[in-house]
Amino acid sequence: MFLFPAIDLKDGACVRLKLGLMEESTVFNTDPGAQARDFAAAGAEWIHVVDLNGAFAGKPVNGAAVDSILKSVSVPVQLGGGIREMATIEDWLARGIRRVILGTVALKNPALVKEACKCFPGRVAVGIDAKGGKVAVEGWAETSDLTVLELARKFEDCGVAALIYTDIDRDGVLAGPNVAATAALADAISIPVIASGGVSSLDDLRALKAYPKLEGVISGRAIYDGRIDVAQAIALLKA
Repeated sequence: MFLFPAIDLKDGACVRLKLGLMEESTVFNTDPGAQARDFAAAGAEWIHVVDLNGAFAGKPVNGAAVDSILKSVSVPVQLGGGIREMATIEDWLARGIRRVILGTVALKNPALVKEACKCFPGRVAVGIDAKGGKVAVEGWAETSDLTVLELARKFEDCGVAALIYTDIDRDGVLAGPNVAATAALADAISIPVIASGGVSSLDDLRALKAYPKLEGVISGRAIYDGRIDVAQAIALLKA
């Protein structure tokens, strides 16, 4: 199981949100490239990056910060936030992003996800963010009537590399991940699932590790707060 240390970008800085609210952000590092280097030096095999401004704007906003991350590390980077068009997908992959994460567009234009999977095998992930069990989009500002599983099943057998499941009600508040919902999703679909939201301790990682169908887990605030040591977490998940 992989650990995906998270870099959430707002106005060019590394931040963490509380419950997905842009006004509830805390700046942890003003140099995203340096933060990425720290994660790589600790042994991270992937880095998870989100363009928060882009998620709300519907187009990339923190391009310079993402480029600084790509120039700073050689480990693969997956990126989400504001990726809504094929041209944007093509541009990010050409710039060195290993895997794009499609969220809002997965709900609003699933055909684009399927087309991107055909054009770029293994390099497209779907991000499904849930609030009260229903899919939330547009930077979590809108909630749909669709359940997580209903949306996930639309992408079976089309080549999605991974599905990133975030429980917004747990995100950034260190309340522990929604292990039951994450495991149930992983059991119900064939796409590898990455857990996100609420991871606050090594014990949370142990709880997720008990489900071998999970590909990995994303952690942000707990790392920045010093509750999780990246090197220790990687060793635990690899053991």
